[in-house]
Amino acid sequence: MGEDFWAFISEDLKRVELEAKENLKSPVWLVTKIGEHILLGGGKRIRPALLILSSKLCGYEGEAHIPLAVAIEFIHTATLLHDDVVDNAELRRGVPAAHLLWGNAASVLVGDFLLSRAFSLMVRFGNKRVLEVMAKATTDLAEGETFEIMKTGDVSFSEEENMFLITKKTASLIAASTRIGAILAEAPLWEEEALYNYGLNLGIAFQLVDDCLDYVGKEEVLGKKVGSDLREGKLTLPLIFALRQSNEEERRTIEEVLGGKREEEGLIEAIIGIVNKYGGIEYTRQLAQKYVNQAKQSLFCFPSSPEREALFKLADYILERNF
Repeated sequence: MGEDFWAFISEDLKRVELEAKENLKSPVWLVTKIGEHILLGGGKRIRPALLILSSKLCGYEGEAHIPLAVAIEFIHTATLLHDDVVDNAELRRGVPAAHLLWGNAASVLVGDFLLSRAFSLMVRFGNKRVLEVMAKATTDLAEGETFEIMKTGDVSFSEEENMFLITKKTASLIAASTRIGAILAEAPLWEEEALYNYGLNLGIAFQLVDDCLDYVGKEEVLGKKVGSDLREGKLTLPLIFALRQSNEEERRTIEEVLGGKREEEGLIEAIIGIVNKYGGIEYTRQLAQKYVNQAKQSLFCFPSSPEREALFKLADYILERNF
């Protein structure tokens, strides 16, 4: 299989794309237009890939993994539409954010359409357990988003609070993807828990790497401006770590940018310099490595298989992407 774990499930992922396009159809043309703009405009399909691989790891041989993978991606995409409105983001995956093209109201409403379509798919192709898992994950997402708003611009935001936010906002949906794979296969509870732990740890690592890339990534790869979190007043772990060690002048600069008082490009660069000076990126990457290791550890209870190997490779990919 080599490094290309995507090839292992490429046929299933093609079916996910077709099913997604079919489920974006609406008699209201703007719903379809915005849905296709955000959903078919790129994205790695990490969550569908995890659901597919997890179901196969547990021996699932049915067909419901395809529509349920679409449901997971619809929920993720809905949160992106809502996020971009809340954050007033300019770009998403390198193209103008939907709310800039069609307005805030339409973006929020199409996000709601995607959420309701996702739950329709789960009612048709899932079961009560699947619905329970997704209901909890979407609740966690909403709580995480609200907590992030509460903490925007707050320089007292701690590492513990940041981990709570990451777990709610990002890791919860990724962990739901892997758990649902096990539920579909009617796997024993210990396999379900192992895959949930894999997904949860992987989801935390995923967000920690994202937070690093906001400081050191390339705009054409990120699909958004470097330093976007800073411009939106968001503290992430690289900056939280640097803040602990910064001097009074550095702290004042950080507070001015996070508080929205000043947003000159030179100040953004200065804060990126402060983060690098105190090793915020390296600290965060090391923590991401720890969570990737914990994710892999969760899989050792499964016998060696191409599916397990693909999940190992996917974990490595999440750690190394775009660096």
